[in-house]
Amino acid sequence: MKVTITGATGFIGQKLARRLLDSNAIVAADGSRQSITELTLHDTVPAPDALTDDSRVRSLSGDITDSALLAEAIPGDTDSVFHLAAIVSAGAEEDFELGMAVNLDATRNILEILRHADGTPKMIFASSCAAFGGDIPNIVEDMTATTPTTSYGTQKAIGELLVSDYSRRGFVDGRSLRFPTVVVRPGKPNKAASTFASSIFREPLQGQRAVCPVAPDAKMWLASPRSIVENTLHAHNLAANAWGASRTVSLPGFSLTVAEMAKALETVAGPAVAGRIDWEPDPFIEKIVRGWPPAFNTKKAAALGFTQDEGMEAVIRAFIEDELNGKIAA
Repeated sequence: MKVTITGATGFIGQKLARRLLDSNAIVAADGSRQSITELTLHDTVPAPDALTDDSRVRSLSGDITDSALLAEAIPGDTDSVFHLAAIVSAGAEEDFELGMAVNLDATRNILEILRHADGTPKMIFASSCAAFGGDIPNIVEDMTATTPTTSYGTQKAIGELLVSDYSRRGFVDGRSLRFPTVVVRPGKPNKAASTFASSIFREPLQGQRAVCPVAPDAKMWLASPRSIVENTLHAHNLAANAWGASRTVSLPGFSLTVAEMAKALETVAGPAVAGRIDWEPDPFIEKIVRGWPPAFNTKKAAALGFTQDEGMEAVIRAFIEDELNGKIAA
């Protein structure tokens, strides 16, 4: 099978790529498990050597808004596309044109490329809980109407509708996954409004201070990188008829206040580490974060067999194991 990942050098993209290469088999359109013969990794920068050393990997770097390059990344015999590339929340809010070009126009371009490809390719679209906002119930149900209050959330909600309609018409076999806020992200902070949710763990665990720009009582819907990667692969491997009328699912997560997140850090790593969090309010970030739903009832995801994290303390320990070689800075 030939598979493409957009946004492939992001941390989820790299982890998904490694998971696909290690498994070497995913479910094809006919339900059979088939080996991956080519994995194209597309992003603004080349894929790392740790991935390109595999002879099955093809790395393409450039702007996802470049239609010719996108067509090169998704040749006509592509079987599956994992579309992870995006301009994240605060970035899309600050630069409307760029957010529309990457988050909406590129998504439709991918759907059009797949529409004219051989057969009915699968498309896994990384959506977001930011598709909801404003005056919504405390717990979002599977059938709650999307009411985004940011440009990013609007672009993701439109993407979900496009994926569903292209699937309804038989152009693609699409699946849209509403990601919770993913913690703990390795690397450095990005332009996501939620980037602090990883920083308040990542930096203190490495002996550095971190700024929390929201009040302690702000509540967030969270999931770990491990569960996101496994659930993304699970979504791909589900049979098309398992999805029902809607091709969208809110992925499982867990709901915590930022104060509870900090308490979990203290439980795992001690008060000295948790004391490296500086509470400095930022009204711009606070407004975005408080506009997101704090909790979801992921009944559909559970019925489809998606997995859920054990909780924040387990997620922190997994980050220490996966990214810090099991070591916490004193």
